Amino acid sequence: MDKQIQHPDEVSAEQQTIDTRMRIEIRDIGIPPRPTILNEIDHEMEKDAPDFGILAKLIGSDVALAAGLIKTTNSPFFGFSKKVRTIHEAMLVLGLKLVTRTIAGLALQKIFPYVPSLERFWDTSASTARASGWLAQRLRKNCAVRPTDAYTFALFRDCGIPVLLIPFPEYSNVLQQANTDEKQSFTAVEDQLLSINHASLGADLAESWLLPADIHLGIRHHHNLAALDENDDSALTPVSRQLIAIAQIAEYLVQEQTGMNKSCEWDKLGDACLNIVNLTREELADVLDEYRTADFSNN
Repeated sequence: MDKQIQHPDEVSAEQQTIDTRMRIEIRDIGIPPRPTILNEIDHEMEKDAPDFGILAKLIGSDVALAAGLIKTTNSPFFGFSKKVRTIHEAMLVLGLKLVTRTIAGLALQKIFPYVPSLERFWDTSASTARASGWLAQRLRKNCAVRPTDAYTFALFRDCGIPVLLIPFPEYSNVLQQANTDEKQSFTAVEDQLLSINHASLGADLAESWLLPADIHLGIRHHHNLAALDENDDSALTPVSRQLIAIAQIAEYLVQEQTGMNKSCEWDKLGDACLNIVNLTREELADVLDEYRTADFSNN
């Protein structure tokens, strides 16, 4: 994704044809349906006395989800002194609602077909999610976001990207331009070129998967600087703002540690995000040092 998009006034006839095709066909893009296993889990949870045995069997029917749930429960950002070994133990430790949310995050990648070009995207999303969970634990005195919610939000935050990239490989050029635009918001660049953006698509997916409003509203506005103003109560709840802030700071931590996938988003949103979680630049430097030595070997 190193190729730069030309200025709109200089685009070739071929590029204009591609953009037109994307604008037309993108209207028909469908949101991936909520996985059946989540519906089955919800059905059991709606009962007056949910059967943990049935829930464990449902989750255990998918080896990858079961292993992912146990691995996530044992992650450093939860800080549990005793490691869980079974699905039943994970449910007892996390609680049923958090288990459902964790399973939703784990199921996200599975709904998309394997595409080699998305490998780094999923790796980056996972790294940002782990860092978000760790950061929520680290900043628990500064904000009310639970680590599992921060983890789930970060996993879903950019899920609109594969929704667009899989049917439209040329969308990678749009991503490149949005990542390097120093003035316009990321989603403004997408809207200009496509009349749609990944944040709206991702929010629609999260809402259709029945994730909490704080999460899908945060996804919808996570590139919207104005919405991060704590004096503006028209768009977001405080929790949504904190979710956005934690994920953006976590992305910064990952980028600083790896030196990869850097964009202009931190320059545009960083100060607002630090303000939301009451973190100074000096304190951020200490957090970065701690993150660099954090043990994520169980993730």
